[in-house]
Amino acid sequence: MSSTVPPHHQTLSVYVENKPGVLTRVANLFSRRGFNIHSLAVAPTDDERFSRMTIVVDVSRSPLEQIVKQLHKLINVVKITELQPDASVERELMLVQVEAEPENRAQIIEMADIFRSKVLDVGVDTLTIECTGSPEKLEALADLLRPYGVVELVRTGRVAIPRGTKEPRLKPVRGKVVS
Repeated sequence: MSSTVPPHHQTLSVYVENKPGVLTRVANLFSRRGFNIHSLAVAPTDDERFSRMTIVVDVSRSPLEQIVKQLHKLINVVKITELQPDASVERELMLVQVEAEPENRAQIIEMADIFRSKVLDVGVDTLTIECTGSPEKLEALADLLRPYGVVELVRTGRVAIPRGTKEPRLKPVRGKVVS
């Protein structure tokens, strides 16, 4: 009997310079250390010189401390924050296209409404639904839609920010960015 450890996920918010190759260097660092990235979302911040990476990583086999230290050493990494679920706001987006025969459409639309989701597209025999929320909420909706026939499902990955805190702006100082 093999013992498998259930995944334990940790969310990192990594503030980086918005330059070519940064994403590759960060992802390679996780890969070389044997960490599985569960989710990765990257986009520019309000200051286009910087991007924020939200990385959800499986830490069930190895502690995150060493990789955080190595991330700090990467030249384009400005700041790393470990986000705790109870001290952050986390959301994900899911688009799901589901088979929707005329006799089932009302049920599927009602289900989407219960989850505060939107029907984005109505096809001859499909509905495309947009849902945002916690990963658990998205999984619950997907589970309820599967019996109807999921044609395609795509998720963005998690984005997260600390709850109720105002972090100081980061300013460049002699070629290096500091807070």
